[in-house]
Amino acid sequence: MSGFGARLQAAVAEHGRLCVGIDPHPQLLTGWGLDASADGVREFAMRVIDAAAGRVAVVKPQVAFFERFGSAGFAALEDVLGAARAAGLLVIADAKRGDIGSTMAAYAQAWLVPGSPLEADALTVSPYLGVGALAETAALALEHGKGLFVLTATSNPEAAALQHSVAAGGATVARAVCTAVRTLESDGPHRSLGVVIGATVDRSACALTDDVLAGIPILAPGFGHQGARLGDAAAVFGPLAPHVLASASRSILSAGPDGLPAAIDTHRRELEV
Repeated sequence: MSGFGARLQAAVAEHGRLCVGIDPHPQLLTGWGLDASADGVREFAMRVIDAAAGRVAVVKPQVAFFERFGSAGFAALEDVLGAARAAGLLVIADAKRGDIGSTMAAYAQAWLVPGSPLEADALTVSPYLGVGALAETAALALEHGKGLFVLTATSNPEAAALQHSVAAGGATVARAVCTAVRTLESDGPHRSLGVVIGATVDRSACALTDDVLAGIPILAPGFGHQGARLGDAAAVFGPLAPHVLASASRSILSAGPDGLPAAIDTHRRELEV
């Protein structure tokens, strides 16, 4: 079984570094002529999958927009996760789970075990109960060829006071998280445990230097609607750029269902300049 890191690298080599977010915001549902319901978000996501398949390597469903419809929303999400993976897309479930070790293990069973109704290829997780609380989740992910993306330096302005602050030992919290994530996986050419770093983040302000991030997969939201330009990705991330998944959602989704293929192609070209 290939690990997530190897599969990610192969998929990116074929389809590029663009990750399409599946974020069925209420305004987008209305603009697409869909109901604000579980059926609406299912239809929305299926159309995104149809447009993304064969064009990009990765899609990232935002779990909250399904979860808000309760059990029917989770049923829709199960269909979406299965359809995306069947279409050959790698799927990052953007659930941002974070809890004590035993509870995190249950979340890992839900999202990362083959055959689970919510099976994804990777999961976003929060380290702010301690990176050590993610150890069992990381071990299970690696056992099953799955991946994690650990929130490290996010682009929302409220995060800076915590993530840029100095932790015990003199490193910023963000740098300490990244360093600890490295310890959860043996060195190798295809790491499966990555980090989330917003494209609008000043990496120097939180001491996330190129050396501490070298070789780690990076999921970078913040492109498009949030202000970062895909064409600047190489300048923002420098030598790390080959390991960066550039995530865009609303700037693509606002093109509407008929405009999705062209919007995805345009975003890919901008990223690859």
